[in-house]
Amino acid sequence: MRRQADWPWPRVMAHRCGGALAPENTLPGLQVCVMTGCRGVEFDVMLSGSGTPILMHDETLERTTTGSGPVSLASDAQLALLDAGVRHHRAFAGTAIPAFAATIEQCRLLDLAANVEIKPAAGYERETGAAAAQMAELGWSGAAVLPLLSSFSEVALEAARITAPRLPRGLLVDQLPADWRARCERLDVIAVHLNQRLLDQATVATLRGEGYRVLSYTVNDPLRARQLLDWGVDTVVTDRPDSVRA
Repeated sequence: MRRQADWPWPRVMAHRCGGALAPENTLPGLQVCVMTGCRGVEFDVMLSGSGTPILMHDETLERTTTGSGPVSLASDAQLALLDAGVRHHRAFAGTAIPAFAATIEQCRLLDLAANVEIKPAAGYERETGAAAAQMAELGWSGAAVLPLLSSFSEVALEAARITAPRLPRGLLVDQLPADWRARCERLDVIAVHLNQRLLDQATVATLRGEGYRVLSYTVNDPLRARQLLDWGVDTVVTDRPDSVRA
């Protein structure tokens, strides 16, 4: 059994910056998170066509911005022309796609802890993992609470481990795989991040018994959040930080 890792992150974190209350993966989302009293955020980092780490979940631009086409083919100059807020609500019109560097700066200014999900476009797994980890290590240098890196891509997470080995990592999966111990050991993670819909108390007990911490996503029912926390889940990620945190 590995030694239980320290866990400085809050018990509730806002999904994609502000959850359902703000445009996802944007700087206004961070402000909304703070307004709810939530002290932690989860967000996605992908590379632009210029190789810059930016906040983006989808591999294409249509769902969350006024642009279209693959993110990996869009230059920084092209992305700067897009609106990442108006599709959520006209009150957020004019919101820019934020660079990861600017997001780190705002997180530190607002004293927000972060779970950085490395979200590579297909074919850019290693480059995205390395670039995100390098920028995270530089941006959170000297911080009391380091960012928690996670990814569904084990290639990206391995690149992050090699690039910034001192940054804590979480294995992000939908459901706990049979070979989870081998994966966790190879990637040297401190936590396993699991889909709350597929999570049960026995799985939480097994992971905690082996010395791993547990994060669960995306938990929007306050009663389910309380159940998961009572089981021993360390942090729940939610679209509704206002109601779940209460």
